[in-house]
Amino acid sequence: MSTAEQAAERGAAPTGGAEEPEGTAGADGTAGTAAGPEGGVPSPPPDHQGGTGAAPRVWSVDEHLADILRHVQPLEPLELQILDAQGCVLVEDVTAAVALPPFDNSSMDGYAVRTADVVDATGESPAVLTVIGDIAAGSGRLPTIRPGEAARIMTGAPLPPGADTVVPVEWTDGGAGGGPATAMRAHSAAPEGAGGEVSVHRPAEAGQHIRPRGGDVSAGAPVLSAGTVLGPPQIGLLAAIGRATVRVRPRPRVVVMSTGSELVPPGTQLGPGRIHDSNSFALTAAARDAGAIAYRVTAVADDAASLRTAVEDQLLRADLVVTSGGVSVGAYDVVKEAFSGDATVPADRPAEQRAETDTGPDTEATAEPDAEPDEKAEAGPAAVAPPGPGRVDFRRLAMQPGKPQGFGRIGPDRTPLLALPGNPVSAYVSFELFVRPAIRALMGFAPDGRETVRAICPEGIASSPEGKRQFLRGRYADGVVTPVGGPGSHLVKALADADALIVVPEDTTSVPPGSEVEAILLR
Repeated sequence: MSTAEQAAERGAAPTGGAEEPEGTAGADGTAGTAAGPEGGVPSPPPDHQGGTGAAPRVWSVDEHLADILRHVQPLEPLELQILDAQGCVLVEDVTAAVALPPFDNSSMDGYAVRTADVVDATGESPAVLTVIGDIAAGSGRLPTIRPGEAARIMTGAPLPPGADTVVPVEWTDGGAGGGPATAMRAHSAAPEGAGGEVSVHRPAEAGQHIRPRGGDVSAGAPVLSAGTVLGPPQIGLLAAIGRATVRVRPRPRVVVMSTGSELVPPGTQLGPGRIHDSNSFALTAAARDAGAIAYRVTAVADDAASLRTAVEDQLLRADLVVTSGGVSVGAYDVVKEAFSGDATVPADRPAEQRAETDTGPDTEATAEPDAEPDEKAEAGPAAVAPPGPGRVDFRRLAMQPGKPQGFGRIGPDRTPLLALPGNPVSAYVSFELFVRPAIRALMGFAPDGRETVRAICPEGIASSPEGKRQFLRGRYADGVVTPVGGPGSHLVKALADADALIVVPEDTTSVPPGSEVEAILLR
């Protein structure tokens, strides 16, 4: 088989026994025997094991996800700058140290006056007041408004002593005489506007067009509660009350790498048997969309030692590692070879080389440059210790696409590793079902982030494999979902056209036209 054909088959979900991976050590901490040293995961119960002649256990989608979430704990809170905390979960209650607004201020461009001076103002008989100066936003020294006086005031500027209302400039002649003004002239062009007289054509009530101190939030009042997800409005509120930092669960750092000697990056001319690496880009983008800080690593060739070294290079900056490809039963399924059984991550490199960089060799960091500090890199000697044994349980799941999957925890920090199949649709569907919930769990969210709806499927589903939960690409609108493309797990264009996954249960082999189905919305 050519390397291109191997790429098409890598991690695919064909029918029959050829796809079934060997059973290896399990990640289930509740099972059986003791964990391996320094980050190895516990050995599984007998039905996980291979090599006994018995057929490997088939996991359900729900069982696999539950096992992952059982071993993924929310990250420890950090004190972050408020912009770095966007999208994170707040772990403290926040109260306002200052009132909002902190002082009475004008909500209009106009004139600060005494109500008594304009109570009888009309267009035919305006109140004529002496203008004693300007009050701009940020003004510190304020004039006192006495009977018969006014001060020109700008939106957001503090209300001066003596004034109890603001008349908009449109209710006056703007100090120019004649009819109502439409705007003030710039102070630099007409400084005389800060003096002279102004005619007020309409009365104003006390407190009109004034934002009172504490009208939004009083000092000491609660403004945000623990568990709040910090979006742009919440970030703005924190800034408004003077909070520069806040304590949150940080966004997880997710390292994404594809495997396969046939893979070359986009922008590179294809040679014989080569294909462009699309999985690492799609999965990195998906991780960022899920809220993570994502690092894309250059594709790793089909060599177990190279993969183990590449993973070791990334563990310093990883809260979660995601691989694609190399998890089925082929002779070049490198992820399975590298992390099955007692496979170890190399530990013979100097500590200073292991701790060398945040990016590692041949990597592309897609996270923002001012991302939060790497706590593991600052954690002292343990941060550069060799990862030790890394066991991953390679499983077959009762699903299509995405039958072969792997999960385990590796290295001294027992960093979760999710090994996904290599076909693009299989990898993306697996991300949505397993990686996205894991990322949300690390952030302290409920894992079920995607909306699931019931929708009419006008075309129906002609066939679905018995005993497997099928996930078909679809387009959803107004309660109707329509399949997109065929069932092939290599159809990238159909995946790009879809905005939903149509779910066909394990016990359903066909869906009649016009039936109601479950749809996971990918938006």
